[in-house]
Amino acid sequence: MLNSQSPIPLYHQLADIILAKIRSGEYPPGSRIPSENSLAATYGIGRPTARQATDLLVRKLMLVRKRGSGTFVRESRKEVDLFSLAGTISSFHKKGISVSTQIIEDIRLETVESDSENPFSGKEAYFYSRLSRVEDMPVLIEDIYLHSALFSGIERFNLQGRSLSQIVGEQYYMRPTGGKQNFRVGYLGGGKAQFLDVSSDTPILTVKRFLHFEQEKNAIYSELFCRTDRFVFSQSLFGK
Repeated sequence: MLNSQSPIPLYHQLADIILAKIRSGEYPPGSRIPSENSLAATYGIGRPTARQATDLLVRKLMLVRKRGSGTFVRESRKEVDLFSLAGTISSFHKKGISVSTQIIEDIRLETVESDSENPFSGKEAYFYSRLSRVEDMPVLIEDIYLHSALFSGIERFNLQGRSLSQIVGEQYYMRPTGGKQNFRVGYLGGGKAQFLDVSSDTPILTVKRFLHFEQEKNAIYSELFCRTDRFVFSQSLFGK
């Protein structure tokens, strides 16, 4: 039961109790938890306090509200390794996740604007942007830059729905040898926010990826904008 003498707020105590029941399996993923009225009656508190407790767990992505149905334990989010050298699409497929892609900016050769992190800053590079969807829900935007000489003529190929790593391997006989990624949290506005169906105050995982090839370091550079409410995006670590 709740301890009214504790310095921990009652709503936080109740949230901890609900969380313990989720972790123990008493409230399994996808199950409906008791209503706020029921929680209030069970624990001898007011409905606003029960609401605060469930609000807290909704913000922590442990619960989800479904209008007209109640509050449910959120289904486990699938994990996708973002640093697969085989490519982002392959990372989804390895987890048995069907993903569709849409080109939202056609490939073109352009002079890249000044950007201290972009290895093609002030130089010519191929650029295109694509949107990935899972079950028709937008989850990821990739802005992709490619070395202009190594990938000369890539605009001839149909990139719609195709793995870039597959095209690079089959048409240019190249495989990445390594790379690195930088992670940060950011926010989107304008067209990108609309494509991902998020608001300007929704936190987005932003990843800057550098891929190295035997022929050239940083031959492919991409910026990824990831929604994290459906998937956990990860990076595998391997010891030497």
